Amino acid sequence: MQKYKTLLFDVDDTLLDFGAAEKLALEMLFKGEQALLTPEIEANYKKINHALWKSFEEGKLDRDEVVNTRFSILFKQYGKDVDGTVLENNYRTYLEQGHQLVNGAFDLIMDLHQKYDLYIVSNGVSKTQYKRLRDSGLYPMFKDIFVSEDTGFQKPMKEYFDYVFARIPNFAAEQTLIVGDSLSADIKGGHLAGIDTCWFNPEMIPNHSDIIATYQIQKLVELYPILTENNNSIFSQSLCTQA
Repeated sequence: MQKYKTLLFDVDDTLLDFGAAEKLALEMLFKGEQALLTPEIEANYKKINHALWKSFEEGKLDRDEVVNTRFSILFKQYGKDVDGTVLENNYRTYLEQGHQLVNGAFDLIMDLHQKYDLYIVSNGVSKTQYKRLRDSGLYPMFKDIFVSEDTGFQKPMKEYFDYVFARIPNFAAEQTLIVGDSLSADIKGGHLAGIDTCWFNPEMIPNHSDIIATYQIQKLVELYPILTENNNSIFSQSLCTQA
C-alpha cells in the first residue's frame, strides 16, 4: 500500500548535480575574463553565493539582487570592477549547459512517475531550470514545475507552498512528501507547509540546526522503502533513517 501519492522534488543537488554544472560554468566564465579560477576563489564565490541565496530564502533580497551582484562582489574583493549583470548573463549561458544527473536520479524518476504524481519545486532561475531538466530527460516525467521566479515566492515561505498546493489536483497534505538537499529551504519549507519531508544528505553532514526532517537518506534509492506503509522492514531500517 502506498503511503504517499504526491512527491515534490528539489532540483539542484537532489536530481541534478549542480556542483558539476557550477564548476564548469565558473571555469568558462573566468576564462572569458582572462582570469584564473583558483580553489581559493571558487570557495570564496560559493561562500558569497550561499550567503546571498540564504538572504533570498529569508525574503531579504529578491532574485535579481542575488544573481546580478554576486560576481561584482566577488571580483571587487580581488580588486577588479566588473558589470555584475553582464557576468551573470554569461554565467547563466554556461550553467544552462550543465545537466549532469545525481547518481540514480534518472532511474528513480523513470520508475516513480508511473506510480506517483511528481512535481518539481525549485528556488532556481526559471529559464535555466527548464532547460537543464529538458536536457537531462527528466522534464516529461513531472506533472508540473514550480520555480520561485514564476511563483512570486520562494522556499521555505509558506506562500510558495500554498501556491504549489493550489495547483495540484486533489491535493492532500497527508499524502505528500518533499525530497530535497536543503534543510533551510526544502525541509523547513515542508515543515511550515505541513507535509512530510525527506532530507537527501549524501555526505551525511551532521544536522546542528533545529530543523528536523521526517526522514533522512544518503542515496536516492533509499527513498523506496519510505514510499510504502510497510517501511519498518529490515530493508527499510538498513537504508533510511527516521530523523
